[in-house]
Amino acid sequence: MAGIDNIRTGQTMTTTTRGAQRSDSSSQSTESTGTSQTAQDSVSLSQQSKDIGAMHSNMAQSPSFDSAKVAAIKEAIANGSYSVDAEKLADNMMKFEQELGGF
Repeated sequence: MAGIDNIRTGQTMTTTTRGAQRSDSSSQSTESTGTSQTAQDSVSLSQQSKDIGAMHSNMAQSPSFDSAKVAAIKEAIANGSYSVDAEKLADNMMKFEQELGGF
């Protein structure tokens, strides 16, 4: 079996499944036909993880910024009419920090 370091170098990783051997006739019949039954792995996602996945997909499909708003701000900066309300900016920064406080 290849280790994690070998995978990084491009070698393939092989896995083996170790099953319990039974001494009844059913295990002997599967051995004689060349087939065996192995347990299947499964993964179950919580509803919260499904919701996060859906939110991620929605965010990936939508633009990350409003191009019309960016163009308007650029124009206001270029012609000198853009002004910053320091009180409003500070309030919004405080509000943002409080929202992130739970994380």
